[in-house]
Amino acid sequence: MSNTLSGFRLALVGLGLVLAAPAHAQVESREGIALQNQILDLRREIDSLRRSGGGSLPAPSAASRGSSASGDLVQQLLARVQELEEENRRQRGQLDVAENNNRQLRGDLDKLRGDMDFRLDALEKGAGRTAAPRPPQPGQAPQAQPAPANPAPSNAPRTVDKAIADGRAALAQRDFATAEAAAREAIRNRPGARAQDASLLLGDALMGRRDFQNAALAYDEAYNRNRQGTRAPEALVGLANAFQGFGAKREACDTLNNLRSNYPNLAGPQAERAADSRRRAQCR
Repeated sequence: MSNTLSGFRLALVGLGLVLAAPAHAQVESREGIALQNQILDLRREIDSLRRSGGGSLPAPSAASRGSSASGDLVQQLLARVQELEEENRRQRGQLDVAENNNRQLRGDLDKLRGDMDFRLDALEKGAGRTAAPRPPQPGQAPQAQPAPANPAPSNAPRTVDKAIADGRAALAQRDFATAEAAAREAIRNRPGARAQDASLLLGDALMGRRDFQNAALAYDEAYNRNRQGTRAPEALVGLANAFQGFGAKREACDTLNNLRSNYPNLAGPQAERAADSRRRAQCR
Protein backbone atom coordinates (compact mmCIF):
# COMPACT_ATOMS: atom_id res chain seq x y z
CA MET A 1 0.00 0.00 0.00
CA SER A 2 2.83 2.37 0.84
CA ASN A 3 4.51 1.62 -2.49
CA THR A 4 1.25 2.27 -4.35
CA LEU A 5 0.69 5.59 -2.60
CA SER A 6 4.29 6.61 -3.23
CA GLY A 7 3.94 5.77 -6.90
CA PHE A 8 0.73 7.80 -7.06
CA ARG A 9 2.45 10.77 -5.43
CA LEU A 10 5.41 10.48 -7.80
CA ALA A 11 2.98 10.51 -10.73
CA LEU A 12 1.38 13.64 -9.35
CA VAL A 13 4.77 15.33 -8.95
CA GLY A 14 5.69 14.43 -12.51
CA LEU A 15 2.38 15.79 -13.73
CA GLY A 16 3.02 19.06 -11.89
CA LEU A 17 6.37 19.37 -13.67
CA VAL A 18 4.70 18.76 -17.04
CA LEU A 19 2.17 21.49 -16.30
CA ALA A 20 4.73 24.04 -15.12
CA ALA A 21 6.06 25.11 -18.54
CA PRO A 22 2.74 25.83 -20.26
CA ALA A 23 1.51 27.66 -17.17
CA HIS A 24 4.24 30.30 -17.57
CA ALA A 25 4.21 30.52 -21.36
CA GLN A 26 3.03 33.73 -22.89
CA VAL A 27 -0.58 33.50 -24.07
CA GLU A 28 -1.31 35.52 -27.18
CA SER A 29 -4.89 34.57 -28.17
CA ARG A 30 -8.30 33.97 -26.70
CA GLU A 31 -7.99 30.25 -27.43
CA GLY A 32 -4.65 30.20 -25.63
CA ILE A 33 -6.20 31.89 -22.59
CA ALA A 34 -8.98 29.31 -22.51
CA LEU A 35 -6.44 26.49 -22.67
CA GLN A 36 -4.46 28.10 -19.89
CA ASN A 37 -7.57 28.25 -17.72
CA GLN A 38 -8.31 24.57 -18.34
CA ILE A 39 -4.76 23.64 -17.40
CA LEU A 40 -5.08 25.64 -14.18
CA ASP A 41 -8.36 23.83 -13.39
CA LEU A 42 -6.63 20.48 -13.87
CA ARG A 43 -3.84 21.59 -11.57
CA ARG A 44 -6.40 22.44 -8.91
CA GLU A 45 -7.92 18.95 -9.28
CA ILE A 46 -4.49 17.36 -8.93
CA ASP A 47 -3.75 19.44 -5.85
CA SER A 48 -7.09 18.31 -4.40
CA LEU A 49 -6.17 14.67 -5.08
CA ARG A 50 -2.78 15.23 -3.49
CA ARG A 51 -4.39 16.64 -0.36
CA SER A 52 -6.93 13.82 -0.16
CA GLY A 53 -4.19 11.20 -0.60
CA GLY A 54 -2.35 12.46 2.49
CA GLY A 55 -5.23 11.61 4.94
CA SER A 56 -6.11 8.42 6.77
CA LEU A 57 -5.89 5.21 4.71
CA PRO A 58 -8.96 2.98 4.24
CA ALA A 59 -9.15 -0.80 4.59
CA PRO A 60 -6.82 -2.87 2.36
CA SER A 61 -9.45 -3.91 -0.16
CA ALA A 62 -10.89 -0.41 -0.39
CA ALA A 63 -7.37 1.03 -0.63
CA SER A 64 -6.60 -1.26 -3.50
CA ARG A 65 -9.73 -0.20 -5.34
CA GLY A 66 -9.06 3.51 -4.52
CA SER A 67 -5.48 3.19 -5.75
CA SER A 68 -6.68 1.71 -9.03
CA ALA A 69 -9.31 4.43 -9.44
CA SER A 70 -6.76 7.13 -8.62
CA GLY A 71 -4.38 5.68 -11.16
CA ASP A 72 -7.09 5.78 -13.84
CA LEU A 73 -7.90 9.35 -12.92
CA VAL A 74 -4.24 10.35 -13.20
CA GLN A 75 -4.04 8.75 -16.63
CA GLN A 76 -7.14 10.62 -17.73
CA LEU A 77 -5.74 13.87 -16.41
CA LEU A 78 -2.41 13.28 -18.15
CA ALA A 79 -4.18 12.51 -21.41
CA ARG A 80 -6.26 15.67 -21.07
CA VAL A 81 -3.18 17.77 -20.32
CA GLN A 82 -1.46 16.37 -23.40
CA GLU A 83 -4.49 17.28 -25.51
CA LEU A 84 -4.50 20.80 -24.10
CA GLU A 85 -0.77 21.19 -24.70
CA GLU A 86 -1.18 20.01 -28.28
CA GLU A 87 -4.03 22.48 -28.78
CA ASN A 88 -1.88 25.22 -27.26
CA ARG A 89 0.97 24.41 -29.67
CA ARG A 90 -1.47 24.45 -32.59
CA GLN A 91 -2.77 27.86 -31.58
CA ARG A 92 0.77 29.21 -31.30
CA GLY A 93 1.54 27.85 -34.75
CA GLN A 94 -1.48 29.68 -36.14
CA LEU A 95 -0.31 32.86 -34.45
CA ASP A 96 3.13 32.49 -36.03
CA VAL A 97 1.53 32.06 -39.46
CA ALA A 98 -0.66 35.14 -38.88
CA GLU A 99 2.35 37.23 -37.81
CA ASN A 100 4.26 36.14 -40.90
CA ASN A 101 1.30 37.11 -43.10
CA ASN A 102 1.16 40.51 -41.38
CA ARG A 103 4.85 41.07 -42.09
CA GLN A 104 4.29 40.22 -45.75
CA LEU A 105 1.30 42.57 -45.91
CA ARG A 106 3.35 45.38 -44.38
CA GLY A 107 6.06 44.77 -46.97
CA ASP A 108 3.51 44.83 -49.79
CA LEU A 109 2.00 48.04 -48.38
CA ASP A 110 5.42 49.71 -48.23
CA LYS A 111 6.08 48.68 -51.84
CA LEU A 112 2.68 50.01 -52.93
CA ARG A 113 3.33 53.29 -51.13
CA GLY A 114 6.66 53.62 -52.93
CA ASP A 115 5.02 52.93 -56.30
CA MET A 116 2.34 55.54 -55.60
CA ASP A 117 4.95 58.14 -54.64
CA PHE A 118 6.83 57.42 -57.87
CA ARG A 119 3.70 57.80 -59.97
CA LEU A 120 2.67 61.01 -58.21
CA ASP A 121 6.13 62.44 -58.88
CA ALA A 122 5.71 61.51 -62.54
CA LEU A 123 2.32 63.25 -62.63
CA GLU A 124 3.77 66.39 -61.06
CA LYS A 125 6.48 66.43 -63.72
CA GLY A 126 4.11 66.49 -66.64
CA ALA A 127 1.33 63.90 -66.71
CA GLY A 128 -1.28 66.24 -65.19
CA ARG A 129 -4.90 65.51 -64.34
CA THR A 130 -8.03 66.10 -66.39
CA ALA A 131 -10.92 68.24 -65.21
CA ALA A 132 -14.01 69.91 -66.68
CA PRO A 133 -13.27 73.10 -68.64
CA ARG A 134 -13.67 76.28 -66.59
CA PRO A 135 -13.19 79.97 -67.44
CA PRO A 136 -9.61 81.27 -66.97
CA GLN A 137 -8.53 83.34 -64.01
CA PRO A 138 -8.69 87.16 -64.33
CA GLY A 139 -5.57 88.51 -65.96
CA GLN A 140 -4.84 85.21 -67.77
CA ALA A 141 -6.04 86.16 -71.26
CA PRO A 142 -3.82 84.19 -73.67
CA GLN A 143 -2.35 85.60 -76.84
CA ALA A 144 -4.23 84.46 -79.92
CA GLN A 145 -2.66 83.79 -83.29
CA PRO A 146 -4.46 82.99 -86.53
CA ALA A 147 -4.62 79.20 -86.70
CA PRO A 148 -7.39 76.59 -86.68
CA ALA A 149 -8.71 75.79 -83.18
CA ASN A 150 -8.98 72.10 -83.98
CA PRO A 151 -6.10 71.07 -86.23
CA ALA A 152 -6.97 68.75 -89.04
CA PRO A 153 -5.99 65.13 -88.44
CA SER A 154 -2.83 64.03 -90.16
CA ASN A 155 -0.75 60.90 -90.19
CA ALA A 156 2.44 62.92 -89.85
CA PRO A 157 3.16 64.39 -86.37
CA ARG A 158 2.97 68.16 -86.00
CA THR A 159 6.12 70.15 -85.67
CA VAL A 160 6.76 71.90 -82.36
CA ASP A 161 5.94 75.28 -83.86
CA LYS A 162 2.70 73.97 -85.36
CA ALA A 163 1.64 72.32 -82.08
CA ILE A 164 2.27 75.52 -80.12
CA ALA A 165 0.41 77.63 -82.69
CA ASP A 166 -2.55 75.24 -82.68
CA GLY A 167 -2.54 75.20 -78.89
CA ARG A 168 -2.66 78.99 -78.67
CA ALA A 169 -5.54 79.10 -81.13
CA ALA A 170 -7.44 76.54 -79.06
CA LEU A 171 -6.67 78.54 -75.92
CA ALA A 172 -8.15 81.66 -77.51
CA GLN A 173 -11.43 79.79 -77.96
CA ARG A 174 -11.25 78.37 -74.42
CA ASP A 175 -10.75 74.87 -75.72
CA PHE A 176 -8.43 74.13 -72.84
CA ALA A 177 -8.28 70.35 -73.37
CA THR A 178 -7.04 70.78 -76.96
CA ALA A 179 -4.57 73.45 -75.85
CA GLU A 180 -3.21 71.19 -73.14
CA ALA A 181 -2.83 68.27 -75.56
CA ALA A 182 -0.96 70.47 -78.04
CA ALA A 183 1.37 71.78 -75.32
CA ARG A 184 2.19 68.28 -74.10
CA GLU A 185 2.78 67.14 -77.67
CA ALA A 186 5.24 69.98 -78.19
CA ILE A 187 7.04 69.15 -74.93
CA ARG A 188 7.31 65.47 -75.89
CA ASN A 189 8.86 66.43 -79.22
CA ARG A 190 11.85 68.12 -77.54
CA PRO A 191 10.97 71.75 -78.30
CA GLY A 192 14.49 73.09 -77.79
CA ALA A 193 14.37 76.89 -78.03
CA ARG A 194 10.54 76.75 -77.85
CA ALA A 195 10.58 74.86 -74.55
CA GLN A 196 9.63 77.95 -72.55
CA ASP A 197 6.76 78.72 -74.95
CA ALA A 198 5.45 75.16 -74.70
CA SER A 199 5.58 75.21 -70.89
CA LEU A 200 3.79 78.56 -70.76
CA LEU A 201 1.10 77.22 -73.08
CA LEU A 202 0.67 74.22 -70.81
CA GLY A 203 0.42 76.48 -67.75
CA ASP A 204 -2.24 78.65 -69.41
CA ALA A 205 -4.26 75.60 -70.47
CA LEU A 206 -4.14 74.10 -66.99
CA MET A 207 -5.15 77.41 -65.44
CA GLY A 208 -8.17 77.42 -67.72
CA ARG A 209 -9.04 73.95 -66.44
CA ARG A 210 -8.52 75.18 -62.87
CA ASP A 211 -5.80 72.58 -62.33
CA PHE A 212 -3.84 75.12 -60.32
CA GLN A 213 -1.20 72.87 -58.79
CA ASN A 214 -0.08 71.38 -62.11
CA ALA A 215 -0.30 74.85 -63.66
CA ALA A 216 2.15 76.08 -61.00
CA LEU A 217 4.54 73.29 -61.95
CA ALA A 218 4.28 74.21 -65.63
CA TYR A 219 4.93 77.90 -64.98
CA ASP A 220 7.86 77.11 -62.73
CA GLU A 221 9.30 74.89 -65.45
CA ALA A 222 8.83 77.68 -67.99
CA TYR A 223 10.65 80.18 -65.77
CA ASN A 224 13.57 77.86 -65.13
CA ARG A 225 13.88 77.09 -68.84
CA ASN A 226 15.14 80.61 -69.53
CA ARG A 227 15.27 83.07 -66.64
CA GLN A 228 16.80 85.72 -68.88
CA GLY A 229 14.22 85.35 -71.63
CA THR A 230 11.60 87.93 -72.47
CA ARG A 231 8.81 85.63 -71.27
CA ALA A 232 10.38 84.84 -67.89
CA PRO A 233 8.35 87.61 -66.12
CA GLU A 234 5.19 86.18 -67.69
CA ALA A 235 6.04 82.78 -66.20
CA LEU A 236 6.46 84.31 -62.73
CA VAL A 237 3.11 86.14 -62.95
CA GLY A 238 1.46 82.89 -64.04
CA LEU A 239 3.12 81.07 -61.14
CA ALA A 240 1.83 83.67 -58.68
CA ASN A 241 -1.71 83.35 -60.07
CA ALA A 242 -1.53 79.58 -59.87
CA PHE A 243 -0.45 79.82 -56.23
CA GLN A 244 -3.47 81.99 -55.53
CA GLY A 245 -5.67 79.42 -57.26
CA PHE A 246 -5.06 76.85 -54.53
CA GLY A 247 -4.86 79.30 -51.64
CA ALA A 248 -1.09 79.73 -51.31
CA LYS A 249 -1.14 83.53 -51.06
CA ARG A 250 2.14 83.82 -49.17
CA GLU A 251 3.94 81.88 -51.91
CA ALA A 252 2.21 84.07 -54.50
CA CYS A 253 3.48 87.24 -52.82
CA ASP A 254 6.99 85.80 -52.52
CA THR A 255 6.93 85.07 -56.26
CA LEU A 256 5.76 88.59 -57.06
CA ASN A 257 8.45 90.08 -54.81
CA ASN A 258 11.00 87.99 -56.69
CA LEU A 259 9.57 89.35 -59.94
CA ARG A 260 9.95 92.94 -58.68
CA SER A 261 13.56 92.34 -57.56
CA ASN A 262 14.72 90.58 -60.73
CA TYR A 263 12.84 92.75 -63.23
CA PRO A 264 12.59 96.25 -61.73
CA ASN A 265 12.02 97.87 -65.15
CA LEU A 266 8.99 95.77 -66.03
CA ALA A 267 6.42 97.77 -68.00
CA GLY A 268 3.44 97.39 -70.27
CA PRO A 269 0.88 94.56 -70.06
CA GLN A 270 3.19 92.36 -67.99
CA ALA A 271 3.56 95.08 -65.35
CA GLU A 272 -0.22 95.54 -65.30
CA ARG A 273 -0.78 91.80 -64.84
CA ALA A 274 1.78 91.72 -62.04
CA ALA A 275 0.10 94.65 -60.26
CA ASP A 276 -3.33 93.02 -60.62
CA SER A 277 -2.00 89.77 -59.21
CA ARG A 278 -0.42 91.61 -56.29
CA ARG A 279 -3.73 93.33 -55.48
CA ARG A 280 -5.69 90.07 -55.57
CA ALA A 281 -3.13 88.37 -53.31
CA GLN A 282 -3.20 91.40 -50.96
CA CYS A 283 0.59 91.59 -50.96
CA ARG A 284 2.25 94.31 -48.91
